[in-house]
Amino acid sequence: MRILLSNDDGIHAPGLKVLEDIARTLSDDIWIVAPSEEQSGAGRSLTLSRPLRVRQFDARRFAVSGTPTDAVMMALAQLMPAKPDLILSGVNRGANLAEDVMYSGTVAAAMEGALAGIPAIALSQRYADTGLGDEVSFAAAEGWGERVLRPLLGSEWTPGTVVNINFPPVPAEAVKGVKVVRQGMRDYGRVRLEPRTDPRGFPYYWLSLGRIEHALAPGTDLAAVAEGYVTVTPLHLDLTHERSLEALHGAYL
Repeated sequence: MRILLSNDDGIHAPGLKVLEDIARTLSDDIWIVAPSEEQSGAGRSLTLSRPLRVRQFDARRFAVSGTPTDAVMMALAQLMPAKPDLILSGVNRGANLAEDVMYSGTVAAAMEGALAGIPAIALSQRYADTGLGDEVSFAAAEGWGERVLRPLLGSEWTPGTVVNINFPPVPAEAVKGVKVVRQGMRDYGRVRLEPRTDPRGFPYYWLSLGRIEHALAPGTDLAAVAEGYVTVTPLHLDLTHERSLEALHGAYL
């Protein structure tokens, strides 16, 4: 089985090394094509206004000067001799829960694989509030990565879908198990713009995501990760809202 690895934290991210270790328990045919620098929050963006450059580290490891979507496109169209059987994206430093999936470059890389008809999985490690920078622990992902992936490999795969996996911020031995859950939703009010001033006196703004108090709806990724479970959430690329489609048809009769 040929597996392509990518991410949005960049080619040198510690989570990518964690993902490589997990992937090598599944196959010895591993290819890595990832952004050369961190692209968190890049979503499904493409690089259209400047050229893409590729740096090769070894026969199956490359960095692309673009977004996660660029990296997967480059892998499939130029760098790999044939399509992979599976695409794994991550392990992201930080969770991709609820509406995070709309912004996530980690999920976007997996979605590009799904568009190409390839089974694709995004993996993310939530971290505690005290875990900053290189202090983030990937213990749950390291201990549970293979266990949560193997059952998926033998499952029936619906075209145009992506599986989104999130690991809770606890030691591997404290993980309670795996739950298949739906995508949750938070209050959009958690987005903050912090105004600052540069040394020349000009204003600039730092975008951040603040904590908000919200009810954790049962059966969602938000609730299950908070309870200490690894979450598995199937996502699909078709964003059409079927009930609204029918209602809008009626508006034009």
